[in-house]
Amino acid sequence: MSERLQPGDTAPAFTLPDADGNEVSLSDHKGRKVIVYFYPAALTAGCTKQACDFTDNLDVLATAGYDVIGISPDAPEKLAKFREKENLRVTLAADPEKSVIEAYGAFGEKKNYGKTYLGVIRSTVIVDEEGKVERALYNVRATGHVAKIIKDLGI
Repeated sequence: MSERLQPGDTAPAFTLPDADGNEVSLSDHKGRKVIVYFYPAALTAGCTKQACDFTDNLDVLATAGYDVIGISPDAPEKLAKFREKENLRVTLAADPEKSVIEAYGAFGEKKNYGKTYLGVIRSTVIVDEEGKVERALYNVRATGHVAKIIKDLGI
């Protein structure tokens, strides 16, 4: 089980390949707020709903000074398919080794249909302009999550 982040913690730095194989780093966004969200798998129902919600609200979030990065253990090629199939505009980053997912506390024990297993915990970490954790939300629901973030942030 990875340690969960708390408000005030320094957000772990990362550099991961995006859907096109280009590097995406948290440091590229210094001076802007970043919503880093973790999801279990591209091209699945809940993850598609969440990614589409972020895409639909991207302009609202960007205007308020937020960038959005979605991270999953999928390979860049699968992320590219996901982006094209769903017309996604959020940055999708690949973390097949799950090193960033674990660093952000988004990997651990999950329960599904009575079975317990290890996997990616649907989580959202909001990082401020200085690279500090503003909010860390774990075990979030795919549906309605983006609307809740917008409401909670007063956007």
